[in-house]
Amino acid sequence: MVEVISDIGNYRDINEDYLFYTERDNGKLYVIADGMGGHNAGEVASKMAVDTLINGFKNDFIDDEDTIRSLIVAANEEIYNLSQSKEDYKGMGTTITACIVRENDITIGNVGDSSLYIIKDKLIKKVTKDNSYVQELLDKGKITIEEAKNHPNKNLITRALGTGSSIQVDIYKLTCNGIKYILLCTDGLSNELEPFEMYDIINNNNLKEACSLLADKAKEKGGRDNISLILVEGDA
Repeated sequence: MVEVISDIGNYRDINEDYLFYTERDNGKLYVIADGMGGHNAGEVASKMAVDTLINGFKNDFIDDEDTIRSLIVAANEEIYNLSQSKEDYKGMGTTITACIVRENDITIGNVGDSSLYIIKDKLIKKVTKDNSYVQELLDKGKITIEEAKNHPNKNLITRALGTGSSIQVDIYKLTCNGIKYILLCTDGLSNELEPFEMYDIINNNNLKEACSLLADKAKEKGGRDNISLILVEGDA
């Protein structure tokens, strides 16, 4: 089972997040993106990224890692080429977090600071690692986790689709063993809620209620950005 929600939040004029999923007998794909850029460019970039992955996800794929990487690279090329051809779209880009579930395997591709979490029994764990300035400071030991939460450059990402002619994609691989839920979300959720808050809401409600409550809680705590999530239960 799967539920999704995308909320504009408390302050933004438009929703630049975009998400979609497709479930087939031999493989399932879940994708979420958070666009950026002037005018409506961020909205265009995020939709292009998700559509490219969904439309390019074929039944005859062989290797999930190659599939997810090649689809994200193709999305980057399409967005970058459009940004170079139209003045209104110059500088546009988007994060992307994509997840293929096939048989007992989970393959994740990530660029930017959208996130994928897994929930097992009494544990919630963030699987992806942000491509961000603050994450780099954390990795170098220059700031603490507490300092990172309220850092003035928290939203500065170091990698995004469409901002260059090539892109590096981070790949993560897991097995489904013991995983109760998979959560993909934009930073409008992860910047407002602590992981334990997400865990409590998801574990104490059905999927639809959990999605609504997560968005509502993020808005209650600030709602400074668009809030989008895909919540997948069980074996996806």
